[in-house]
Amino acid sequence: MKITGVIVKSFWEQIRSFWVLLLSLSMGPFFIFVYFLIMESSKPQYNILVVNGDSGILENGQPLNYGNELLRYFSDANLEIGSTPFVTAVIADRNTGMDKLKNKQSDALIIIPGSFTQSLDARKHHDSLAITRIEFMGDLTSANYLISAVWANEMINSFALVTTNSKRIVEVTETALGVSASINSFDMIVPGIIIVSLIMLMFTASIAFVAEVENKTIMRLKLSRISTLEFLGGIGFVQMMVGIFSVILTLFMATTLGFKYQGSLIMMLIIAGLTSLSIISFSLIIAAVTKSANEVLVVGNFPMFLFMFFTGAAFPLKSDALFTFAGYPVTLQGLMTPTHAISALNKTLIMNMDMKSILPEITAIVMLTMVYFLAGALIFKHRHLSRY
Repeated sequence: MKITGVIVKSFWEQIRSFWVLLLSLSMGPFFIFVYFLIMESSKPQYNILVVNGDSGILENGQPLNYGNELLRYFSDANLEIGSTPFVTAVIADRNTGMDKLKNKQSDALIIIPGSFTQSLDARKHHDSLAITRIEFMGDLTSANYLISAVWANEMINSFALVTTNSKRIVEVTETALGVSASINSFDMIVPGIIIVSLIMLMFTASIAFVAEVENKTIMRLKLSRISTLEFLGGIGFVQMMVGIFSVILTLFMATTLGFKYQGSLIMMLIIAGLTSLSIISFSLIIAAVTKSANEVLVVGNFPMFLFMFFTGAAFPLKSDALFTFAGYPVTLQGLMTPTHAISALNKTLIMNMDMKSILPEITAIVMLTMVYFLAGALIFKHRHLSRY
């Protein structure tokens, strides 16, 4: 078949374009590594200072200080959670704590009053009028203070219930969707970066198409009576293989750095293959409006940045739906296939959902790919093939 000859020719042409191929294949792993370093260097830590003014009491001739026990409860709770970055430290007085808050050396200050043990003990012995008051201090406009205060308040309430042998009026249970309970910030960005590796096909595919025009080799292809579909399909097949290989390299780098995926790799490859076809089809439009590889490198930057930064690929981005179709939200970003591909990968790699759950995304990718391809093929044929 003639298409086989086009595939072989396109393969060797791609190998000759070594630097462009290297850029496409390395961009995904490179972004994964950079984001990993960013996440590692920006892990949050919340510093909580505690002034333990609890005087304690004597119970059965033994000293009892619930303030000290509360501090141990803080430490034990943090160790049980493991990755929760709350660090508590005891300081001598209120003024020292205020100075550290003002200098941003701490996020919250907790002041345990002298009557802390006495009031909890009274509550333990069924004195319903006993009230335990603890003072929180911090910058109320700071997100770090709010997070620290919420965590500390929950720990204090939990400690009080345990100490006084009381029960909660309302028991709240939390059920995680998929593996969302165990994922971190790095895991959340991996699906988007996988799609970034495919977006880079916009350069390699566009150059592969337009190089035939620039080098005049398209004339020989026309003389061999090859059809437009065979010509585009042969080049597109090689580019799709480049895209899938790039995805595999990116996923390998991510798993090496600690990413744990759920779901089926076959489903991921299906999504990657369809997304590759969509990017290649869009690249045909770029190739159609340019005449050389240099023009591709200039003109292709604008759509590439749109696809990278306005679809949620390089970083999370969400926009309001313009309308819904069969229950699926349609947004302005939805005109670009990476938006749907990222959603599909999140459902499969993170939430461990089945094929049925990503059918809306798959349908959107296929429909947009057809639109891209028809527009690109018609313009490319009119500008570059009709003259021969």
